[in-house]
Amino acid sequence: MPAQERRELGVDSPVARLPAPRRSAERCLGAPPRPPRAAPEPPPRGPGPARRGEQRPPGRGGAGGAAATWLPWQPARPPGGGSGRGPGAAMAGTLLALLALLGGSQVRGAARGFVPGPPVLKAEHSLPWKGEQQMYKLDIGWPKTPEHFTGQTFCVAVDSVHGLVYVGQRGDNVPKVLVFSEEGNFLHSWNDTVEMPHGIFVWNTAIGSSVWITDVGTGKYGHTVKQYSPLGKLMQVLGTPGNAGSSLIPLQFDQPAELFVDETGEIYVVDGDGGMNNRLLKLTDDYKEMWLTGTNGSGIGQFRIPHSVTVDAFGRVWVADRGNKRIQVFDKVTGEWLGSWSGCFSEDGPYSVRFTADYKYLIVAQLNINRLAILAAPPVGSIGDCVMVHSVQLADETKPHLVDVDMRSGAVYVAEIGAQQVQKYVPLS
Repeated sequence: MPAQERRELGVDSPVARLPAPRRSAERCLGAPPRPPRAAPEPPPRGPGPARRGEQRPPGRGGAGGAAATWLPWQPARPPGGGSGRGPGAAMAGTLLALLALLGGSQVRGAARGFVPGPPVLKAEHSLPWKGEQQMYKLDIGWPKTPEHFTGQTFCVAVDSVHGLVYVGQRGDNVPKVLVFSEEGNFLHSWNDTVEMPHGIFVWNTAIGSSVWITDVGTGKYGHTVKQYSPLGKLMQVLGTPGNAGSSLIPLQFDQPAELFVDETGEIYVVDGDGGMNNRLLKLTDDYKEMWLTGTNGSGIGQFRIPHSVTVDAFGRVWVADRGNKRIQVFDKVTGEWLGSWSGCFSEDGPYSVRFTADYKYLIVAQLNINRLAILAAPPVGSIGDCVMVHSVQLADETKPHLVDVDMRSGAVYVAEIGAQQVQKYVPLS
Protein backbone atom coordinates (compact mmCIF):
# COMPACT_ATOMS: atom_id res chain seq x y z
CA MET A 1 0.00 0.00 0.00
CA PRO A 2 1.40 3.48 -0.86
CA ALA A 3 2.47 5.67 2.08
CA GLN A 4 -0.30 8.17 1.38
CA GLU A 5 -3.01 5.53 1.79
CA ARG A 6 -1.45 4.18 5.00
CA ARG A 7 -1.54 7.68 6.46
CA GLU A 8 -5.23 8.04 5.55
CA LEU A 9 -6.07 4.83 7.35
CA GLY A 10 -4.02 5.81 10.38
CA VAL A 11 -2.20 2.45 10.58
CA ASP A 12 0.31 0.45 8.60
CA SER A 13 -1.37 -2.93 9.00
CA PRO A 14 -3.00 -4.54 5.97
CA VAL A 15 -6.03 -5.13 8.17
CA ALA A 16 -7.03 -1.52 7.53
CA ARG A 17 -7.79 -2.43 3.92
CA LEU A 18 -10.31 -5.09 4.78
CA PRO A 19 -13.73 -3.91 3.58
CA ALA A 20 -16.62 -3.67 5.99
CA PRO A 21 -19.97 -5.27 5.18
CA ARG A 22 -21.43 -3.40 2.23
CA ARG A 23 -24.95 -3.05 3.50
CA SER A 24 -26.45 -2.84 6.94
CA ALA A 25 -29.58 -0.80 7.42
CA GLU A 26 -29.32 -1.38 11.18
CA ARG A 27 -25.94 0.31 11.50
CA CYS A 28 -26.85 3.76 10.25
CA LEU A 29 -28.41 5.28 13.35
CA GLY A 30 -26.65 3.40 16.11
CA ALA A 31 -28.10 1.02 18.66
CA PRO A 32 -30.97 2.17 20.89
CA PRO A 33 -30.40 2.35 24.66
CA ARG A 34 -30.66 -1.03 26.42
CA PRO A 35 -34.17 -1.49 27.93
CA PRO A 36 -34.58 -2.25 31.67
CA ARG A 37 -34.08 -5.93 32.52
CA ALA A 38 -37.33 -7.85 32.88
CA ALA A 39 -38.08 -10.20 35.80
CA PRO A 40 -35.75 -13.22 35.93
CA GLU A 41 -36.79 -16.04 33.66
CA PRO A 42 -35.38 -19.50 33.04
CA PRO A 43 -32.62 -19.79 30.39
CA PRO A 44 -33.45 -20.85 26.83
CA ARG A 45 -33.43 -24.55 26.05
CA GLY A 46 -33.90 -24.25 22.27
CA PRO A 47 -32.01 -26.24 19.69
CA GLY A 48 -29.06 -23.86 19.27
CA PRO A 49 -28.50 -20.06 19.28
CA ALA A 50 -31.05 -17.69 17.79
CA ARG A 51 -30.27 -16.21 14.40
CA ARG A 52 -29.28 -12.52 14.16
CA GLY A 53 -32.43 -10.40 14.27
CA GLU A 54 -34.45 -13.21 15.92
CA GLN A 55 -35.41 -13.74 19.56
CA ARG A 56 -36.78 -17.03 20.84
CA PRO A 57 -38.84 -17.23 24.03
CA PRO A 58 -37.44 -19.53 26.75
CA GLY A 59 -38.60 -23.10 26.72
CA ARG A 60 -37.92 -26.26 24.78
CA GLY A 61 -38.30 -25.98 21.04
CA GLY A 62 -38.60 -22.13 20.83
CA ALA A 63 -42.03 -20.58 20.32
CA GLY A 64 -43.43 -23.82 19.00
CA GLY A 65 -42.47 -25.82 22.10
CA ALA A 66 -44.56 -24.07 24.74
CA ALA A 67 -46.40 -27.29 25.77
CA ALA A 68 -43.13 -28.68 27.09
CA THR A 69 -42.24 -25.55 29.08
CA TRP A 70 -41.60 -25.87 32.82
CA LEU A 71 -41.47 -22.75 35.02
CA PRO A 72 -39.85 -22.59 38.48
CA TRP A 73 -43.00 -21.34 40.19
CA GLN A 74 -45.08 -24.30 39.02
CA PRO A 75 -45.50 -27.37 41.29
CA ALA A 76 -42.67 -29.88 40.97
CA ARG A 77 -43.10 -32.67 38.43
CA PRO A 78 -43.71 -36.10 39.93
CA PRO A 79 -41.28 -38.92 39.11
CA GLY A 80 -41.63 -40.19 35.55
CA GLY A 81 -42.30 -36.76 34.09
CA GLY A 82 -46.10 -36.75 34.54
CA SER A 83 -47.89 -33.66 35.68
CA GLY A 84 -49.82 -35.29 38.53
CA ARG A 85 -52.89 -33.37 37.34
CA GLY A 86 -55.84 -34.12 35.13
CA PRO A 87 -55.93 -33.15 31.46
CA GLY A 88 -57.88 -29.96 32.14
CA ALA A 89 -55.46 -28.74 34.80
CA ALA A 90 -52.49 -29.58 32.60
CA MET A 91 -53.94 -27.61 29.70
CA ALA A 92 -54.70 -24.64 31.94
CA GLY A 93 -51.16 -24.69 33.33
CA THR A 94 -49.72 -24.82 29.83
CA LEU A 95 -51.79 -21.82 28.70
CA LEU A 96 -50.74 -19.81 31.76
CA ALA A 97 -47.09 -20.65 31.12
CA LEU A 98 -47.38 -19.67 27.47
CA LEU A 99 -49.01 -16.33 28.35
CA ALA A 100 -46.27 -15.57 30.89
CA LEU A 101 -43.53 -16.36 28.39
CA LEU A 102 -45.04 -14.34 25.56
CA GLY A 103 -45.78 -11.38 27.81
CA GLY A 104 -42.23 -11.10 29.10
CA SER A 105 -40.53 -11.74 25.78
CA GLN A 106 -42.80 -9.37 23.84
CA VAL A 107 -41.85 -6.52 26.15
CA ARG A 108 -38.20 -7.26 25.59
CA GLY A 109 -38.71 -7.82 21.87
CA ALA A 110 -40.64 -4.60 21.36
CA ALA A 111 -37.87 -2.65 23.06
CA ARG A 112 -35.36 -4.15 20.64
CA GLY A 113 -37.51 -3.54 17.58
CA PHE A 114 -38.95 -7.04 16.98
CA VAL A 115 -41.53 -9.51 18.32
CA PRO A 116 -40.52 -13.14 18.97
CA GLY A 117 -42.00 -16.30 17.55
CA PRO A 118 -42.28 -17.60 14.03
CA PRO A 119 -42.63 -15.70 11.82
CA VAL A 120 -40.37 -12.96 13.22
CA LEU A 121 -42.18 -9.62 13.01
CA LYS A 122 -39.87 -6.61 12.81
CA ALA A 123 -40.92 -3.11 13.80
CA GLU A 124 -38.96 0.10 13.79
CA HIS A 125 -37.88 1.11 17.26
CA SER A 126 -38.83 4.58 18.41
CA LEU A 127 -36.13 5.02 21.04
CA PRO A 128 -34.03 8.10 20.11
CA TRP A 129 -30.28 8.28 20.54
CA LYS A 130 -29.45 9.86 23.92
CA GLY A 131 -32.84 11.51 24.07
CA GLU A 132 -32.45 13.17 20.66
CA GLN A 133 -34.60 12.55 17.64
CA GLN A 134 -32.94 10.74 14.77
CA MET A 135 -31.95 13.19 12.06
CA TYR A 136 -30.97 10.91 9.14
CA LYS A 137 -31.71 7.49 7.78
CA LEU A 138 -29.69 5.34 5.40
CA ASP A 139 -30.98 5.08 1.84
CA ILE A 140 -30.28 1.37 1.41
CA GLY A 141 -31.20 1.51 -2.29
CA TRP A 142 -28.41 3.96 -3.22
CA PRO A 143 -26.67 3.32 -5.49
CA LYS A 144 -28.67 0.81 -7.45
CA THR A 145 -25.52 -0.89 -8.78
CA PRO A 146 -22.86 -0.81 -6.02
CA GLU A 147 -20.70 -3.23 -8.00
CA HIS A 148 -19.29 -0.18 -9.81
CA PHE A 149 -17.29 0.59 -6.67
CA THR A 150 -14.13 -1.29 -7.62
CA GLY A 151 -11.51 0.63 -5.64
CA GLN A 152 -11.09 2.57 -2.42
CA THR A 153 -13.65 5.40 -2.41
CA PHE A 154 -11.86 8.47 -1.04
CA CYS A 155 -14.15 11.37 -1.93
CA VAL A 156 -17.60 12.37 -3.13
CA ALA A 157 -19.11 15.59 -4.53
CA VAL A 158 -22.72 16.52 -5.31
CA ASP A 159 -23.91 18.62 -8.23
CA SER A 160 -27.17 19.83 -6.69
CA VAL A 161 -28.16 21.77 -9.79
CA HIS A 162 -28.01 18.84 -12.20
CA GLY A 163 -28.73 15.99 -9.78
CA LEU A 164 -25.35 14.27 -10.17
CA VAL A 165 -22.98 12.60 -7.72
CA TYR A 166 -19.24 12.25 -8.48
CA VAL A 167 -17.13 9.65 -6.65
CA GLY A 168 -13.31 9.54 -6.62
CA GLN A 169 -11.73 6.14 -6.07
CA ARG A 170 -8.22 4.69 -6.10
CA GLY A 171 -6.77 1.38 -7.21
CA ASP A 172 -4.96 -0.33 -10.03
CA ASN A 173 -6.85 -0.59 -13.32
CA VAL A 174 -10.02 1.02 -11.98
CA PRO A 175 -11.83 4.15 -13.24
CA LYS A 176 -10.85 7.02 -10.98
CA VAL A 177 -14.10 9.00 -11.25
CA LEU A 178 -17.60 7.47 -11.20
CA VAL A 179 -20.73 9.47 -11.99
CA PHE A 180 -24.18 8.56 -10.61
CA SER A 181 -27.56 10.21 -10.67
CA GLU A 182 -29.02 11.32 -7.35
CA GLU A 183 -31.48 8.42 -7.71
CA GLY A 184 -28.54 6.00 -7.74
CA ASN A 185 -28.23 5.11 -11.43
CA PHE A 186 -24.68 4.67 -12.72
CA LEU A 187 -24.10 7.01 -15.69
CA HIS A 188 -20.45 6.87 -16.75
CA SER A 189 -16.84 7.04 -15.57
CA TRP A 190 -13.56 8.66 -16.59
CA ASN A 191 -9.92 8.13 -15.82
CA ASP A 192 -7.57 10.36 -17.88
CA THR A 193 -4.90 12.36 -16.00
CA VAL A 194 -6.21 11.37 -12.56
CA GLU A 195 -3.69 9.47 -10.49
CA MET A 196 -4.71 9.39 -6.81
CA PRO A 197 -7.81 11.49 -6.13
CA HIS A 198 -8.14 12.76 -2.59
CA GLY A 199 -10.73 15.56 -2.61
CA ILE A 200 -13.41 16.47 -5.14
CA PHE A 201 -15.73 19.47 -5.55
CA VAL A 202 -18.41 20.51 -8.08
CA TRP A 203 -18.60 24.18 -9.02
CA ASN A 204 -21.71 25.48 -10.78
CA THR A 205 -21.98 28.78 -12.62
CA ALA A 206 -24.57 30.40 -14.85
CA ILE A 207 -22.85 28.99 -17.93
CA GLY A 208 -22.09 25.45 -16.76
CA SER A 209 -20.43 23.25 -14.19
CA SER A 210 -16.98 21.80 -13.59
CA VAL A 211 -15.38 19.22 -11.33
CA TRP A 212 -12.29 20.07 -9.28
CA ILE A 213 -10.03 17.27 -7.97
CA THR A 214 -6.99 17.29 -5.68
CA ASP A 215 -4.47 14.66 -6.78
CA VAL A 216 -1.95 13.39 -4.21
CA GLY A 217 -0.19 10.95 -6.51
CA THR A 218 3.59 10.87 -6.81
CA GLY A 219 3.61 10.22 -10.56
CA LYS A 220 3.43 12.64 -13.46
CA TYR A 221 -0.10 13.86 -12.58
CA GLY A 222 0.33 14.20 -8.80
CA HIS A 223 0.66 17.17 -6.40
CA THR A 224 -1.93 19.13 -8.37
CA VAL A 225 -5.39 20.67 -8.21
CA LYS A 226 -7.22 20.07 -11.50
CA GLN A 227 -10.44 21.25 -13.12
CA TYR A 228 -12.44 18.95 -15.40
CA SER A 229 -15.59 19.17 -17.45
CA PRO A 230 -18.50 16.96 -16.27
CA LEU A 231 -17.43 14.38 -18.89
CA GLY A 232 -13.80 14.35 -17.77
CA LYS A 233 -12.06 16.75 -20.15
CA LEU A 234 -9.08 18.41 -18.44
CA MET A 235 -9.57 22.19 -18.34
CA GLN A 236 -7.06 23.58 -15.84
CA VAL A 237 -4.06 22.39 -13.79
CA LEU A 238 -2.81 24.21 -10.69
CA GLY A 239 0.59 23.24 -9.33
CA THR A 240 3.55 21.58 -11.03
CA PRO A 241 2.49 18.05 -12.07
CA GLY A 242 4.70 15.39 -10.60
CA ASN A 243 6.72 17.84 -8.48
CA ALA A 244 5.98 18.62 -4.83
CA GLY A 245 6.83 22.06 -3.52
CA SER A 246 5.85 25.10 -1.45
CA SER A 247 6.38 27.88 -3.99
CA LEU A 248 3.68 30.44 -4.74
CA ILE A 249 5.30 31.61 -8.01
CA PRO A 250 4.99 29.20 -9.68
CA LEU A 251 2.26 27.73 -7.55
CA GLN A 252 3.17 24.36 -6.06
CA PHE A 253 1.49 21.86 -3.73
CA ASP A 254 2.57 18.81 -1.78
CA GLN A 255 -0.33 16.34 -1.54
CA PRO A 256 -3.19 18.90 -1.50
CA ALA A 257 -6.03 17.37 0.51
CA GLU A 258 -9.21 19.21 -0.51
CA LEU A 259 -10.63 22.43 -1.91
CA PHE A 260 -13.77 24.56 -1.84
CA VAL A 261 -14.83 26.96 -4.63
CA ASP A 262 -17.33 29.67 -3.72
CA GLU A 263 -19.84 31.33 -6.01
CA THR A 264 -17.36 34.06 -7.04
CA GLY A 265 -14.85 31.49 -8.29
CA GLU A 266 -12.41 32.09 -5.43
CA ILE A 267 -10.72 28.87 -4.33
CA TYR A 268 -9.74 27.65 -0.86
CA VAL A 269 -7.16 24.84 -0.77
CA VAL A 270 -5.87 22.86 2.24
CA ASP A 271 -2.34 21.68 1.48
CA GLY A 272 -1.25 19.03 2.40
CA ASP A 273 -2.17 15.55 3.33
CA GLY A 274 1.00 14.56 5.18
CA GLY A 275 3.47 16.35 2.92
CA MET A 276 5.87 19.23 3.60
CA ASN A 277 3.07 21.83 3.66
CA ASN A 278 0.52 22.53 6.37
CA ARG A 279 -1.33 25.54 5.05
CA LEU A 280 -4.58 27.09 3.87
CA LEU A 281 -4.49 29.14 0.65
CA LYS A 282 -7.08 31.41 -0.86
CA LEU A 283 -6.75 31.95 -4.62
CA THR A 284 -8.47 34.47 -6.88
CA ASP A 285 -10.68 33.34 -9.75
CA ASP A 286 -7.60 33.68 -12.00
CA TYR A 287 -5.57 31.47 -9.60
CA LYS A 288 -3.40 34.08 -7.89
CA GLU A 289 -2.73 33.99 -4.17
CA MET A 290 -4.97 36.28 -2.09
CA TRP A 291 -3.80 35.13 1.32
CA LEU A 292 -2.08 32.20 2.96
CA THR A 293 -2.03 31.01 6.55
CA GLY A 294 -0.52 28.09 8.39
CA THR A 295 2.71 26.34 9.19
CA ASN A 296 3.38 22.99 10.82
CA GLY A 297 2.48 23.08 14.52
CA SER A 298 -0.28 23.14 17.11
CA GLY A 299 -0.50 26.86 17.82
CA ILE A 300 -3.17 29.29 16.70
CA GLY A 301 -3.41 29.22 12.92
CA GLN A 302 -0.99 26.31 12.60
CA PHE A 303 -1.91 22.89 11.22
CA ARG A 304 -1.00 19.24 11.36
CA ILE A 305 -2.59 17.73 8.26
CA PRO A 306 -5.28 20.25 7.23
CA HIS A 307 -7.62 17.71 5.67
CA SER A 308 -10.90 19.39 4.64
CA VAL A 309 -12.22 22.91 4.09
CA THR A 310 -15.63 24.51 3.68
CA VAL A 311 -17.13 28.01 3.75
CA ASP A 312 -20.38 28.97 5.48
CA ALA A 313 -22.95 31.57 4.46
CA PHE A 314 -21.51 34.17 6.85
CA GLY A 315 -17.98 34.59 5.51
CA ARG A 316 -16.21 32.03 7.72
CA VAL A 317 -13.76 29.37 6.48
CA TRP A 318 -13.77 26.09 8.42
CA VAL A 319 -10.75 23.75 8.31
CA ALA A 320 -10.54 20.19 9.65
CA ASP A 321 -7.13 20.27 11.39
CA ARG A 322 -6.93 16.49 11.57
CA GLY A 323 -3.62 15.92 13.33
CA ASN A 324 -4.39 18.50 16.03
CA LYS A 325 -7.90 17.05 16.61
CA ARG A 326 -9.67 20.35 16.11
CA ILE A 327 -11.50 22.58 13.63
CA GLN A 328 -10.10 26.06 13.03
CA VAL A 329 -12.12 28.99 11.70
CA PHE A 330 -10.86 31.95 9.65
CA ASP A 331 -12.27 35.12 8.16
CA LYS A 332 -13.03 34.64 4.47
CA VAL A 333 -11.85 38.10 3.43
CA THR A 334 -8.72 38.63 5.51
CA GLY A 335 -7.67 35.14 6.61
CA GLU A 336 -7.78 36.27 10.25
CA TRP A 337 -8.10 33.46 12.83
CA LEU A 338 -11.52 33.53 14.50
CA GLY A 339 -11.50 30.53 16.80
CA SER A 340 -11.28 26.76 17.06
CA TRP A 341 -13.23 23.72 18.23
CA SER A 342 -11.59 20.81 20.00
CA GLY A 343 -14.06 19.61 22.65
CA CYS A 344 -15.79 17.12 20.36
CA PHE A 345 -12.65 15.43 19.04
CA SER A 346 -10.92 13.79 22.00
CA GLU A 347 -11.52 10.33 20.50
CA ASP A 348 -10.56 11.13 16.92
CA GLY A 349 -9.74 14.15 14.82
CA PRO A 350 -12.08 15.58 12.15
CA TYR A 351 -11.53 14.25 8.63
CA SER A 352 -14.25 16.12 6.74
CA VAL A 353 -16.32 19.26 7.26
CA ARG A 354 -19.50 20.19 5.39
CA PHE A 355 -22.52 22.30 6.32
CA THR A 356 -26.09 21.14 6.00
CA ALA A 357 -28.27 22.86 3.42
CA ASP A 358 -29.73 25.26 6.00
CA TYR A 359 -26.30 25.97 7.57
CA LYS A 360 -27.63 25.01 11.00
CA TYR A 361 -25.31 22.03 11.43
CA LEU A 362 -21.83 20.90 10.50
CA ILE A 363 -21.33 17.28 9.36
CA VAL A 364 -17.94 15.92 10.47
CA ALA A 365 -16.52 12.52 9.55
CA GLN A 366 -14.29 10.74 12.09
CA LEU A 367 -12.54 7.90 10.29
CA ASN A 368 -10.91 5.97 13.13
CA ILE A 369 -14.07 5.65 15.23
CA ASN A 370 -16.39 5.14 12.24
CA ARG A 371 -18.67 8.05 13.14
CA LEU A 372 -20.43 11.03 11.63
CA ALA A 373 -20.74 13.84 14.18
CA ILE A 374 -23.48 16.44 13.71
CA LEU A 375 -22.48 19.70 15.36
CA ALA A 376 -24.54 22.84 15.95
CA ALA A 377 -23.35 25.80 13.87
CA PRO A 378 -22.54 28.86 16.00
CA PRO A 379 -24.30 32.20 15.58
CA VAL A 380 -22.72 35.04 13.64
CA GLY A 381 -20.07 36.81 15.68
CA SER A 382 -19.36 33.84 17.93
CA ILE A 383 -17.37 30.63 17.57
CA GLY A 384 -17.28 29.23 21.10
CA ASP A 385 -16.74 25.47 21.31
CA CYS A 386 -18.49 22.65 19.50
CA VAL A 387 -21.80 21.16 20.60
CA MET A 388 -22.62 17.69 19.29
CA VAL A 389 -26.36 17.36 18.80
CA HIS A 390 -26.39 13.92 17.19
CA SER A 391 -24.17 11.27 15.67
CA VAL A 392 -24.42 8.43 13.18
CA GLN A 393 -22.42 5.38 14.22
CA LEU A 394 -21.25 3.32 11.26
CA ALA A 395 -20.13 -0.31 11.18
CA ASP A 396 -16.63 -1.26 12.30
CA GLU A 397 -13.93 -0.76 9.65
CA THR A 398 -16.23 1.44 7.53
CA LYS A 399 -13.72 4.33 7.80
CA PRO A 400 -15.65 7.41 6.56
CA HIS A 401 -13.17 9.73 4.85
CA LEU A 402 -14.84 12.70 3.16
CA VAL A 403 -18.49 13.75 2.87
CA ASP A 404 -20.61 16.11 0.80
CA VAL A 405 -24.12 17.49 1.16
CA ASP A 406 -26.78 17.99 -1.50
CA MET A 407 -27.68 21.64 -0.87
CA ARG A 408 -31.06 21.14 -2.49
CA SER A 409 -32.37 17.97 -0.84
CA GLY A 410 -30.18 17.96 2.28
CA ALA A 411 -28.94 14.39 1.63
CA VAL A 412 -25.49 13.51 3.00
CA TYR A 413 -23.12 11.34 0.96
CA VAL A 414 -20.26 9.58 2.73
CA ALA A 415 -17.15 8.18 1.00
CA GLU A 416 -15.97 5.17 2.99
CA ILE A 417 -12.43 3.88 2.48
CA GLY A 418 -12.84 0.68 4.49
CA ALA A 419 -16.22 -0.34 3.09
CA GLN A 420 -15.16 0.77 -0.41
CA GLN A 421 -18.46 2.44 -1.13
CA VAL A 422 -20.38 5.71 -0.92
CA GLN A 423 -23.55 5.75 1.14
CA LYS A 424 -26.43 8.21 1.12
CA TYR A 425 -28.24 9.44 4.23
CA VAL A 426 -31.49 11.37 3.85
CA PRO A 427 -32.85 13.83 6.41
CA LEU A 428 -35.95 12.75 8.33
CA SER A 429 -37.41 16.23 8.47
